[in-house]
Amino acid sequence: MDSPRRLMAGAMKAADMPKGLRKGTVRRVFRFSARHRPRLVVFLLLTVVSAVLAVTSPLLAGQVVDAIVNREGVSVVVWLAVGIAGLAIVGAGLGVAERWQSARIGEGLIYDLRRAVFEHVQRMPVAFFTRTRTGALVSRLNNDVIGAQRTFTSTLSGLVTNVIQLVLSLAVMMTLSWQVTLLALVLLPVFVLPARRMGRRMADLQREAAGLASAMTTQMTERFSAPGATLVKLFGRPQVEVEEFGARAGRVRDIGVRTAMATRWFMTSLQLVSALAQALVYGLGGYLALTGELAPGTVVALALLLTRLYTPLTALANVRVDVMTALVSFERIFEVLDLPPMIAEKPDARNTPAGPVSVEFDDVRFGYPAADKVSLASLEEVAVLDQRGGQEVLHGVSFRAEPGQMVALVGPSGAGKSTIAALVPRLYDVDAGAVRLSGVDVRDLSFAALRSTVGVVTQDGHLFHDTIRANLAYARPDATDAEIHEALRRARLAALVESLPDGLDTVVGERGYRLSGGERQRLTIARLLLAQPRVVILDEATAHLDSESEVAVQEALAHALSGRTALVIAHRLSTIRAADLILVVEAGRVVERGTHDELLATSGRYADLYRTQFAHEDAVA
Repeated sequence: MDSPRRLMAGAMKAADMPKGLRKGTVRRVFRFSARHRPRLVVFLLLTVVSAVLAVTSPLLAGQVVDAIVNREGVSVVVWLAVGIAGLAIVGAGLGVAERWQSARIGEGLIYDLRRAVFEHVQRMPVAFFTRTRTGALVSRLNNDVIGAQRTFTSTLSGLVTNVIQLVLSLAVMMTLSWQVTLLALVLLPVFVLPARRMGRRMADLQREAAGLASAMTTQMTERFSAPGATLVKLFGRPQVEVEEFGARAGRVRDIGVRTAMATRWFMTSLQLVSALAQALVYGLGGYLALTGELAPGTVVALALLLTRLYTPLTALANVRVDVMTALVSFERIFEVLDLPPMIAEKPDARNTPAGPVSVEFDDVRFGYPAADKVSLASLEEVAVLDQRGGQEVLHGVSFRAEPGQMVALVGPSGAGKSTIAALVPRLYDVDAGAVRLSGVDVRDLSFAALRSTVGVVTQDGHLFHDTIRANLAYARPDATDAEIHEALRRARLAALVESLPDGLDTVVGERGYRLSGGERQRLTIARLLLAQPRVVILDEATAHLDSESEVAVQEALAHALSGRTALVIAHRLSTIRAADLILVVEAGRVVERGTHDELLATSGRYADLYRTQFAHEDAVA
């Protein structure tokens, strides 16, 4: 079972390790492929049989020549020809079977790698996505996965086939004529020495090309999105974008040309050496045949076997390069898989207690994690990760929202309001203290329980490029059309959806940009209503809406908040006058708390904010 790993390791020893390649990568590759090992063994057995047949054909060809020279009869020649044809037919069948096994292994490995990376990335914290460039992740799932897959198809197949052919050809040639064989091996060092230099160089070029391809994917992902394309056009920078993309694409082109030419020169040199060696075989073999020391058929067999000797050597020299290239891809994949998620579910995670839910912050302290805890330099496309982070931004925050109450968070931008809200659905974990739902620490709850209990509406109202039905059902896949229509009615969107030609099957566009801001926001509220969470968090849900849209959204929010515990981050203070508790947050601390009337009466920070905002609105009016 370990023979494939030993063969791959042997090929690795024959070439220099590229700088930075981790030790044990080969061992880990074969551990990862354990599920495909039975099929891999069958594939290797078929490969071995094909290699044996390839060495057998030259011997039969030599016997044909001897039979003709010695006039052994037509039947002998015919049967030898039939044998050669039979080997060809069997070899063709084995080739088809090999390709079938190779495809199953290769495509299965692509599936496993992509699923593993996608699943792992899904478990990463939000901090990971705020730092990582999307295109870099997409590149890992596409380019690197396909590059790694080549290890188990063409690379491993070529390695096994050529090693078997090389050993068998050399053994048979030695039995036919050790003098001719030794002469043919005189030029062998010319094969080995260049191969040792090629491995490192090709791997370095491949690593650079992979990084540039990732950068191009990132640029395309960002610039081809609706907001990205809008920004480019608004600032009139299309030509600059083209130049930047062209510079990266040009570098990839140059690397491709250099790689192709280096490989071509290398292979051409090896083929030339092979041709010179064949000339030596014909020269010495012909001389020995003329002196009667060798049969003419033996000379022909030796010449044909020489191609089975030097062709594998040429291919093996290239396999070394392919192995290094594939391992670079595996390394980039393992780099992502090795980054541990900061937020994990406990093995004995609990469900949220039944009934209305309270929200409690108990002396919560929190600082956003440093980059090295949640990200990779290669995914951010920087040489060194940002060393900032880890500083405390929430300092002993404590409050309690009773079941069914609305608690509003107000304060200047950057005060920590959104950070407080993000800790409830456990987008981040606290550094000290605790966030509890009905007395249970959110870190003790299962992810499923947490997601079904807490619903969030953010100010950007993100939607997927899919139908209205799919975007709503994302919160509750088993929802019926009747339930979806009811959620739309309560979100004040039913009339709009009914007026659309495709109704619920209308595609909203990337991020919902085919809808207006108010419509998009009400659709996210409808999604929340369909999910029926017991705790609702509104993060400035009406911050960027005009007055008419805000009225419609506020009506939808009234349904969303009815009977639920709510944590509301307010941009307009007029919208939270009826809150049961208002918390004024500044610099990560709750500096004031009370009802609207109580806080106005104290003439403190809330009163100042309220007067300033309404004075501004009166001035605008």
